[in-house]
Amino acid sequence: MRTEDVLAAVLTGLWRWDNATGTVTLDAEAARLLGLPAQPTELTEGAVRSRFHPVDWNEIDGIVNLALTEGTLAESRLRVMDESGRVVRTVRTRCKPLLDADGFRLVGTLQETAEPQPGTAGRAPVMGDWRRSREAFLLDAGRALAEARSTAEVLRVAASLSMPGFSPDGLAVFGVSGDRLTIIGHHGHHAGDEGPFAEMPLDTDYPAAEVVRTGRAIYLPTPDDYRERYPATWPLAQRFRRESWAFLPLIVAGRTMGAWMAAFTYRVGFTPDERSVLTTVARMLAQALARAGVAESERELSLGLQRAMMPVLGPAIPGVEVAARYVPTGGGLQVGGDWYDMIQLPGGRVAFVIGDVQGHDVRAAGLMGQLRIALRAYAAEGHRPDAVLSRASRFLCGITEGANGDGGPGGDREDGGPRFATCLYLEVDPATGTVDIARAGHPEPALRMADGTVLLRHTDGGLPLGIVPDTDYPTTRLVLEAGETLMICTDGLLETGGHDMDTGWLRVRKLLEEYEPASESLDILADALVHAVHGPASHHTTGPFADRREDDIAVLLLSRTAGPASRVSAPRRTVLSVAQAEPERIAAARHQLRELLHDWADEDQVDAAVLMVSEMVTNVLVHTDGDALLVAEATGLHGERRLRVEVADGSDELPHRRRPGEMASSGRGLVLMEMLAHEWGVDPRGEGKSIWFELYESGAGAGGLSVEVPDLP
Repeated sequence: MRTEDVLAAVLTGLWRWDNATGTVTLDAEAARLLGLPAQPTELTEGAVRSRFHPVDWNEIDGIVNLALTEGTLAESRLRVMDESGRVVRTVRTRCKPLLDADGFRLVGTLQETAEPQPGTAGRAPVMGDWRRSREAFLLDAGRALAEARSTAEVLRVAASLSMPGFSPDGLAVFGVSGDRLTIIGHHGHHAGDEGPFAEMPLDTDYPAAEVVRTGRAIYLPTPDDYRERYPATWPLAQRFRRESWAFLPLIVAGRTMGAWMAAFTYRVGFTPDERSVLTTVARMLAQALARAGVAESERELSLGLQRAMMPVLGPAIPGVEVAARYVPTGGGLQVGGDWYDMIQLPGGRVAFVIGDVQGHDVRAAGLMGQLRIALRAYAAEGHRPDAVLSRASRFLCGITEGANGDGGPGGDREDGGPRFATCLYLEVDPATGTVDIARAGHPEPALRMADGTVLLRHTDGGLPLGIVPDTDYPTTRLVLEAGETLMICTDGLLETGGHDMDTGWLRVRKLLEEYEPASESLDILADALVHAVHGPASHHTTGPFADRREDDIAVLLLSRTAGPASRVSAPRRTVLSVAQAEPERIAAARHQLRELLHDWADEDQVDAAVLMVSEMVTNVLVHTDGDALLVAEATGLHGERRLRVEVADGSDELPHRRRPGEMASSGRGLVLMEMLAHEWGVDPRGEGKSIWFELYESGAGAGGLSVEVPDLP
């Protein structure tokens, strides 16, 4: 005979609860006991929960958690309710929690038990072991109150607490303002019921006022006790038709900050065990309210600092759309050193600045404010981007040196030593789309082209601001074409959530590629970028999915208005300079070319182009004394595009073809171009020369060769 048949013979049902999927499986007997048709079924957790008394269901959560911790069976009694809310039977369950990789599963039995005695259903403990249920309840209550981040959340948690065997149906939290009692919040009463108790003098003959004055709890088991001890305020409490009351002090660091009232519709004797539970809850509630008050004060201060320091984007720029977001860190006062700014310049030009001062504290925010003002002043004086950053670095060194104990830039100070800042400064001409960029140790900008291609735009840069007083910051120029979007951000957008710069960039790049400028505004993209880091709004509430804000985030987006056909036929273009002292940028050139050709039809042609670019740039660095300028452009419709790549240098010496021996380490550049390119050539210029090649997407790779690019540095 099967086990299920044996259990059914003794009127015992079997159920399985999968916490990971939120499903409950019942056999025929278990379904019958829950008032369902007597047949095996699978329900959602919510559907099963609706069959039980809510008090019992809340308490079984604590019992299960305790059983998981101790590795024991979870035992309890549960009242089964019908659709009208009447108790139809009481069942006893014994289940074993089983842990697995995704959560836990409960496997147990259900069996009908005798109904509780009349008049005791509302207050009798439904758990087999009251002390075990009390411990489980206190663990769960402590966790929930510890996670509450605001006074409102603390009050919601307090209202949802279901104490083992004696759950109050009326709660009130009183505070103190001067010499008066105030109502912080209440539950189980109608709106306006708090009126007579608000702004009550502390010398009033009222239990909560006496608790605040004395710091001692007051228990009133019956209405007669209340009437005899507090005849003056008894008429205020009488209309709520309660039977028992407990008033407990809310004490933090030895100071009584208020009182907590728990009222019951049935008689409670307030045994030592019950008083112990109430006292423990009151202590946890006081600590939670104190933490929430401090957090709300800090939050208000941080919001004030942010409102004072963060600029509002200026007036609309003809032909350019701008969006920006700032999200502070979740630690401390929620302020940090990230910022962005938009500065109107003469001649219709506009400067955009984004930066990050080291640290996530009030001092970082203060230095950020000073540095932002200095940058605005230098920009207003008409300095070019490189001069603006050079002066800003000197300024930051000056204000940190002044605070140094030894007067030097590297000295130690009581407030944590000198600080540096990263910064990216853009000067934009909206009429032409020209963008001049100076970078001080900051993440490089990203460019979304009109056809959806997303590239990291490699730009020359210098040291972060404030490290060396006199530092040069080279300027990089690019042209923002119609339909293109430029993104600049701080490292918080990339590295938050356990990512490094590389994996964080892949996350951001995906969102930029999915952006549809034809139907979405730039603000939608800005919100999506922040949303990708911090997740849905529910992650900012209490619970296991509470968000951890690891770093400030500042992001600024600007886009030139696209023409109607620009998305289809707009060319892709990238420019990169490689200096003699920076041979490592050859790898950046190869990477940028691959990004430009990410959807090229022939992968062999992409490999060939990368190999030729590597050879051309290397030849400039080896055989001349100047720098190499790479310009790559892809034009035409998808599948029929033309790639033209030029590498220019300042040397007048023209390359010539050689016949390298088998062991030669050079001399193959022109041979490779002749084999791999559809067209190539060398064009002399007034000063220097340009070597170029072209590849056609519609044609086969030159000679049909398959090219494997070695892993060069």
